[in-house]
Amino acid sequence: MTFKLTVVDQSPVQLGTGGPELAPHLSAQLAQACDQLGYHRYWLAEHHNSNSFAGPCPEVLISHIASITKNIRVGSGGVMLANHNPYKVAEQFRMLETLFPGRIDLGIGRAPGGDGIASQALAYPYKPTHGERYAEQTQLLSSFLRGDFPTNHAFNDLKVMPSDEPCPELWMLGTSGGSAAFAGQMGFSMSLGLFISPDDQTIAIMDEYKNAYRQSGHDGTPRTMITISALCAPTREEALYLAAPQAYWKVMAFRHGMRNPWLSPEEAINKLKQLPVSDQSYYQSLINSVALGSPQECASQLEQISEYWQTDEIGLVTVTHDFESRKRSFELLAKALLG
Repeated sequence: MTFKLTVVDQSPVQLGTGGPELAPHLSAQLAQACDQLGYHRYWLAEHHNSNSFAGPCPEVLISHIASITKNIRVGSGGVMLANHNPYKVAEQFRMLETLFPGRIDLGIGRAPGGDGIASQALAYPYKPTHGERYAEQTQLLSSFLRGDFPTNHAFNDLKVMPSDEPCPELWMLGTSGGSAAFAGQMGFSMSLGLFISPDDQTIAIMDEYKNAYRQSGHDGTPRTMITISALCAPTREEALYLAAPQAYWKVMAFRHGMRNPWLSPEEAINKLKQLPVSDQSYYQSLINSVALGSPQECASQLEQISEYWQTDEIGLVTVTHDFESRKRSFELLAKALLG
């Protein structure tokens, strides 16, 4: 099965590359390389108050990266809508689509993208929302961009400059089936983030999305993407070695609430040995969820994922301790799958 590859870039702060201020520049450098390698999309994530990820404003990076690439679509993976005013998001992405016609994706998500204090700061002087207004915000955003408010709606005559024409591709991000039916009802494309929550997810999620899309009477074909963690190296042994820092980081973050800077592979492997058996078991489950190994092994795993999920688009999240091994992973996958 032929499928397209997307990069989902969290702008990680990587060892040996200076301070966090260099992470956005590395994102730009990686995007240029992936544009030349034939990747279909390049998405930027949104994280706040983090010492591990340096991408709090995807709309800014999107503009820069779109200006220095030629063919690759550029978008958000995603804008965390709870932190933003839908009208302002609509203006930002209409401007981006105007500047880079036919190349902009707007992916939105329900999660806050940061901790409680960051949510409070983003909402100040008002109280933060915690997803309870996500449906309302999404409907407003969609209507601002698609111009389909009812004639008696208070915002019907509101302009979303600079034009009422261009609309980016609209995507909804989810990590389980919670957003599937809603994405279909809204007529959005659906991206399922298995790199966050890989366990117990089945094809029923996408069936629910597609059924809701069709039943809602939207034109066109429902579009899906599966986003996974991936790490490709010349050998499986090296890929396992390079995967250690991210897996260890997730163990500490998700089981202990500790979001520390990335470690080197040696440090991560040594510290893992000191953890309880339950943490080591969780570490192994994380490793097992990664499309990992040599180019041939990774290609085979991605083909199986594409076939099972019945999708022709796969998003890749790759975090290593250094930039060169991360860039090489995307190069090896492109050679194996994109020709």
